[in-house]
Amino acid sequence: MAYQNNDQPKPKKKKKKKNNDHFKQQKEHGNKKRMELHEYATATLGAGNMREAVRLPKGEDFNEWMAVNTVDFFNEISLLYGIITEYCTKASCPVMSAGPKYEYLWMDGVKFKKPHKCSAPEYIDLLMSWVEEQINDARIFPIEDGVPFPKNFKQIVKTILKRLFRVYGHMYHHHIQKIVQLDAEAHLNTCFKHFIYFVKEFKLVDERELAPLADTIN
Repeated sequence: MAYQNNDQPKPKKKKKKKNNDHFKQQKEHGNKKRMELHEYATATLGAGNMREAVRLPKGEDFNEWMAVNTVDFFNEISLLYGIITEYCTKASCPVMSAGPKYEYLWMDGVKFKKPHKCSAPEYIDLLMSWVEEQINDARIFPIEDGVPFPKNFKQIVKTILKRLFRVYGHMYHHHIQKIVQLDAEAHLNTCFKHFIYFVKEFKLVDERELAPLADTIN
């Protein structure tokens, strides 16, 4: 018979994931100007005017507005996916998909130069890490006054938002029942509506990319 050594420290209990845990660390806005724009957008959203909240404020720089909202969308999706990470596993979601018709392969042109088939949690981790790298790169999201955005900044934002949409697609198609059980559906719907209003206002995501959630959008 084996005896337990009572002198050994007991293993720590695994910390239960809270519903307000972000999947990735929340990103801060890089400077005072962007923080002011973020606060303006938040206040406008709080007033219930979604269409007005996504419009470029009069006299403000287009790229700054893109940067602020891109960071906000990253944070929103990180929070939403963080709610259901323990239910999105390699076993439950062996492929990254948004319903039976749409499957996504990961490719970033650096670490993965060819399309890489992977599970949904692996794909989303790669995707969110890649977005983090873009946001953290001061050459892409400059934070110093007077430093210009790259000439292809809008195209970079379009790629980021196109990929972030896929997380929404996966959550709606494969985890909506769990999200309802966790009482997070209203928050998911509000965040997604904000996202769609924004990408449509500035034509940032092609309609064919939005097809997996066409019924939800319409």
